[in-house]
Amino acid sequence: MSPTVSIIVPVYNAGKTIGRCIDSILNQEYKDFELLLVDDGSTDDSGAICDARADRDSRVRVFHQANAGVSASRNLALDHAKGTYLQFLDSDDWITTDATRSLVRGMEGGPCDMVVSDFYRVVGDRVSQKGDIEEDGIMTREEYAAHMMENPADFYYGVLWNKLYRRSIVEKHHLRMDPEISWCEDFMFNLEYIRYAEFFRAIQIPIYYYVKTKGSLASQSMSISKTVKMKLTVFEDYHKFFKTVLDDEEYEKCRLKVYRFLLDAAGDGSVPPAVLPNSRKLGDERMQVCPHVLDGEGVLYDAFRERKLLDRYLETAALKNDLTLSDARLLLALWELNFQPTRREAADFANLPKSAFSLSLQRLTARGLVKVTDIRQGKERSWRMDITFPQAAGPVLADLRIARQNYESARLEALQPGELAQYTRLAGKIQSRIRDTLQ
Repeated sequence: MSPTVSIIVPVYNAGKTIGRCIDSILNQEYKDFELLLVDDGSTDDSGAICDARADRDSRVRVFHQANAGVSASRNLALDHAKGTYLQFLDSDDWITTDATRSLVRGMEGGPCDMVVSDFYRVVGDRVSQKGDIEEDGIMTREEYAAHMMENPADFYYGVLWNKLYRRSIVEKHHLRMDPEISWCEDFMFNLEYIRYAEFFRAIQIPIYYYVKTKGSLASQSMSISKTVKMKLTVFEDYHKFFKTVLDDEEYEKCRLKVYRFLLDAAGDGSVPPAVLPNSRKLGDERMQVCPHVLDGEGVLYDAFRERKLLDRYLETAALKNDLTLSDARLLLALWELNFQPTRREAADFANLPKSAFSLSLQRLTARGLVKVTDIRQGKERSWRMDITFPQAAGPVLADLRIARQNYESARLEALQPGELAQYTRLAGKIQSRIRDTLQ
């Protein structure tokens, strides 16, 4: 049976980083994939590292070839790929554990031919999030091209590795990388693919760690004449692309932006700058869990692991909707409350100090995600919260629902059907006993 995703990684003298890259793929929460590693004539131990991983995991296939370049390596993998979708990585980068699952979910959440995601740009021990499209939902080719025109030379659009593609489109139109082009070759493939794709989706979740800094063409031992010819080819195809997807009137409106791309790209400006705005220390961008606590035994360790597992999936929803993890956690708690609580009861249920609860509630209210009306019931002296969720909260609550489902799936994944039925029955009895004890 063919895998859902074919993940392609070209490898050349990446002995110091390829292990991290492969392990990040094999540790994906989404399991239905094949990994195609193409050793492009490496002279270090890269090939041996790839072979060792293949010996341990049947999803890994390794191809060895004489050095022919990254485009030829990707083409070889495309010739052997079997998946419904295509995902690409560079050998010195890595992905988050929810990367492939997020891309597939984006693709299958409606008619879609390409998914593009935010990513992390890593410089030394600093990391910053990079994205461009803020809207959620399906876009037409024209709408996606309009976003591209806003930032024509943006890395977000040009590279392969923050996207998911349909292999059927690639094969139907015989799309491959051009081995004769070693500058903007990713972008050239994307331009061709977009011409044949109809629907697109952007997900505002950073799932890829980009650390590779490509050198300029001048450092690649190319003659000036070959460099000029290569760039003219790229420029011509870029013009052709926008003339195809836009009508003449729209193209004339955007022509200056096309020229801006040509100027930016002519200076090899497609590599993101080394100075990272709003950067943070690498390792602080996502939730971390101390391994010693994970290995502990006892009721507090159990409760800690349950909480951290839920946080792991809530974090994805929080990142997508520009929320803090604590705000996402509170929004889920308010949504699950099936009665009108006092503020103390709501804070207790959300496991937040009252001051932190108040601040978080203010942020959610300011975002238009929650509306709270204070009421009194009967002769009660305390005020109770009548909690409603405005229309703007709908997409966020849908993401929280998915996070909760992912949490439950992860908890119960190892159980067989008979074990699951038994667990459900016993867990119900335990919860009933706990309720009786606390009353």
